[in-house]
Amino acid sequence: MKKEMRKRLKEDEFVSTMTKLLDLAKKWSRQLLIATGVVAVVVLVFLVFRMIKAQEIKKDSRTLAEIIEISAQLGEDPGKVAELEALAGGGKFARIAYLKLAAFAIEQGDPEKAQSYLEKVPSDKKDLTYYQAQDMLAQVYTQKGEYDKAIAIYEAIREKDQKDYAPDAILFHLAEAFEGKGERDSALEMYKKVKDEYPQSFYGFDATKKVTELEQKK
Repeated sequence: MKKEMRKRLKEDEFVSTMTKLLDLAKKWSRQLLIATGVVAVVVLVFLVFRMIKAQEIKKDSRTLAEIIEISAQLGEDPGKVAELEALAGGGKFARIAYLKLAAFAIEQGDPEKAQSYLEKVPSDKKDLTYYQAQDMLAQVYTQKGEYDKAIAIYEAIREKDQKDYAPDAILFHLAEAFEGKGERDSALEMYKKVKDEYPQSFYGFDATKKVTELEQKK
């Protein structure tokens, strides 16, 4: 008798629990459907984003390969410049085309053309490519005798305290601009800074020679 009673109580408790759960499911069915729909949309958006990103990476890689291939052919076929110009501009790697074009223009003894390419490199993304372009542009200014413009670029880079581009190169080229302008004390200060802070680098070795040279002229 007691066994049957306990059995019935357990059965009633189970039925009661299931009934409550069903009632709860009915009550929140709309909210559950909405939540499921939102999750499905989020997953779909994520998958589409991943697919678009993969396509962008594939396109950028293809562009970089073209830039490298065409750049290597410029010496033998200057007519390839037009092809490289078509690849220049925005994009993760396309800006590198401007650097390659500028370097080729400098090799051809045309700093004006090099300057025109370098000034087109957008400044919205200040990364390694951007600072390479700025350094090259400042060197072009130094070559043309426009020392104040070169100095302004290097000082702006130093103020940013950026980590993407070699600081010893910036300091050394800044020193060259000061020296070209006739400001030997400022040039000597920069050369010494390179010599003391980056003694093992390529620029550190050259800076040591420049310090000796300028001190002997005092």
